[in-house]
Amino acid sequence: MRVLVTGSRGHLGDALCRTLRALGHDVVAMDVLEGSSITDRACVRDRMAGVQCVLHIATLHKPHIVTHEPQRFVDTNITGTLILLEESVRAGVESFIYTSTTSVFGRALSGWITENVIPLPKNIYGVTKRAAEDLCELAHRRDGLPCLILRTSRFFPESDDNPAAREAYADDNLKANEYLYRRVDIEDVVSAHLLAMDRAKDIGFDRLIISATTPFAPSDLPALQDDAPSVVRRLIPEYETVYARRGWRMLPSIDRVYDNARARSTLGWRPRYDFRSVIARDDIRSPLARAIGAKGYHAQVFADGPYPVA
Repeated sequence: MRVLVTGSRGHLGDALCRTLRALGHDVVAMDVLEGSSITDRACVRDRMAGVQCVLHIATLHKPHIVTHEPQRFVDTNITGTLILLEESVRAGVESFIYTSTTSVFGRALSGWITENVIPLPKNIYGVTKRAAEDLCELAHRRDGLPCLILRTSRFFPESDDNPAAREAYADDNLKANEYLYRRVDIEDVVSAHLLAMDRAKDIGFDRLIISATTPFAPSDLPALQDDAPSVVRRLIPEYETVYARRGWRMLPSIDRVYDNARARSTLGWRPRYDFRSVIARDDIRSPLARAIGAKGYHAQVFADGPYPVA
């Protein structure tokens, strides 16, 4: 299959390009770092020739909020997506997979988070990603383009953007904690995209949360907010021995949990990495995550961590 991958030089884009090529697909790569912008319609039209599936990953991210004007987010995340959708329809593309983010939920991020939670974006990143999702839905309903939206939780390898969190927890400790409720390994993100490619024509349109499978149930939420370690101890008692050996600490409170049940049911997705599996490993990263490494978000280095914080 001929597949167009936007944002091909980024973290997920690189992982997908490598995997697709290893599987024998014909990959057409687009990335602004290589001089091919999704906001350039002529460039998009040229790259779209013969493409059967589009994996649209290119985006400005949350860490760009301090360094990029809001208009840049609109241009890239909204206008760029619109151009890709229109050119996909024109070229007769068979499926369009849009990589979105759980950040679209914004101010709604508390409690048990499913696709039924109404997003309340809290910054320009979330606003533009949600608007791009709606453009995908419009392209499906108006033009019949099969579109699946994958709302991914955290899979970036860089340190946390919260200085207080970086100070309080070792990096692997914090990331391991997040597998309980808001993190996913890049290998599982890639497998979700591959399944979405195969299933998009049959499904038509959907929004799906892509996050590690949580051990929690909705009934655990009150206790998680009051005393998260006691809930984890009850469900995964072996964690205490591992954490004691590594000098790690559990989060005292967890205020939200992403539920991936719909993605597992709709796509037949079976993520391999969850909290229990990652704490059993010496390296919490999958082989693909280790191979891809960290890409970063900016060319420059900042005094306070990997990116400036607003």
